Amino acid sequence: MRYEGAVYRPPSEAYSLIIQATIGCSHNKCTFCNMYKEKRFRMRSLTEIIEDLEMARKSYRHIKRIFLADGDALALKTEYLKQILIKIRELFPECERVGIYSAPKDILRKTKEELKELHELGLGIAYLGIESGSEQILKTINKGVTSEQMIEAGKKMVESGIKLSVTIISGLGGQELWEEHAIESARVVNEINPHYLGLLTLMVEPEVEMYQDIRSGKLKLLTPEQVMLETQLLIEKLNVKGCVFRSNHASNYIPLEGTLPQDKERLLNQIKGALQRGGFKSDYHRRL
Repeated sequence: MRYEGAVYRPPSEAYSLIIQATIGCSHNKCTFCNMYKEKRFRMRSLTEIIEDLEMARKSYRHIKRIFLADGDALALKTEYLKQILIKIRELFPECERVGIYSAPKDILRKTKEELKELHELGLGIAYLGIESGSEQILKTINKGVTSEQMIEAGKKMVESGIKLSVTIISGLGGQELWEEHAIESARVVNEINPHYLGLLTLMVEPEVEMYQDIRSGKLKLLTPEQVMLETQLLIEKLNVKGCVFRSNHASNYIPLEGTLPQDKERLLNQIKGALQRGGFKSDYHRRL
């Protein structure tokens, strides 16, 4: 396989074969993100992608999962994606699931019927970065969509049959908007009712636009304790069914995992216990 630049994938795709269907991110304007800044967005040719799949088939005896990178491979035309999925089914009959990053605008450009077709051909899970449900925060981080567009996109994906995994970023609103961030994010997640919800903690690299806001004092980062209070409020406001919740990324202060709503009280008790113990390691600020 051939890779261009740094390649990113969701934690749950750690053992997947990664195929770059696109290079970079078509939006690439979020103020907190530095993932694709060195790349100019483009779509790879179908010939190149098929060549990579054929190379992988020669190299690996068993491929359980395949992930289509980069930032939003769902930006590809539906017919193009269908040909990729058909080739995957032909070359890797043992493959159980194909995953993909999906930006909200890319989901909204496709009809529900198109998404259902992709699902029937093997697209099993899509990853959507909600980041925040707050209109003010979404505008500040230059996400490029409103919360209502995010809800519409998420619901469309769920209704298509494709599993949907969404992410929220703790601390994204800073000290001024932490309550709004938690409450509005829960509202958006509740409306979508995704299959999976992941909670990350904001970590800012010096290269991104948000870094200057932090240095200037325009955005005041949450303390570790405040991050946990924000997480507590988010979970309290969540009202979803059959949603697998994970907050066990390297950026998180304590590992939290369960299925909502049945594990809600246990998760809240874990947070309460952590707050009572205190003594959080302040890795959160180590890059500033």
